[in-house]
Amino acid sequence: MPKTLYVGNLPWRITEAELEDVFRPYGTVISSRIISDRETGRSRGFGFVEVDDADAEKMISAVNETEVGGRQIVVNESKPRQGYQ
Repeated sequence: MPKTLYVGNLPWRITEAELEDVFRPYGTVISSRIISDRETGRSRGFGFVEVDDADAEKMISAVNETEVGGRQIVVNESKPRQGYQ
């Protein structure tokens, strides 16, 4: 079963493929997406990476607080949005 990881403080110009490349050395990456502003299309500085459940904790430990594109990223397990079902 896949797990979704939240990735914050991303560089504005990072692509989804580059984001996957950050995680790939530590396990199986299923998909990634960078959240963008609806009006401007510009990155909002965070995204999500869907990974194999067995690799999730290892990936969080390995990548959290590392530097990507000059910024120290934050990685943790994604939590469901509040108020949505």
